[in-house]
Amino acid sequence: MSNAVTEPIDDLQSLTSLTVLNATAALERGYAALKAGQTVFDLRHVLTVDSVAVSVMLSWQRAAQDAGVQLRLQNLPPALQSLTKLYGVCSLLFPDPAVADKAALTGAGDTAVHHPH
Repeated sequence: MSNAVTEPIDDLQSLTSLTVLNATAALERGYAALKAGQTVFDLRHVLTVDSVAVSVMLSWQRAAQDAGVQLRLQNLPPALQSLTKLYGVCSLLFPDPAVADKAALTGAGDTAVHHPH
């Protein structure tokens, strides 16, 4: 038996859209991932979004806070970055003040950081 610590598998890697059509399923996948110990959601494969995506991400963050963990959303596609800025929710989705400030000021950034804003 190994003593190696492994990161939970990213259950959201196969998510390619985050719209009203799949919001409930995506929400449940996120909740299940949080319960399984996943604290980083990589959204690089999400190609199609609408305003519901922001609500889903806010719900994931709320669930993470309720569970006492910090959720990191990273590699948001440009359309999703634009929606988070449009709705003024960067500080809610990205609780780290430095990251939220960067998101609000620049609108773009290094995808290797917590998120690509």
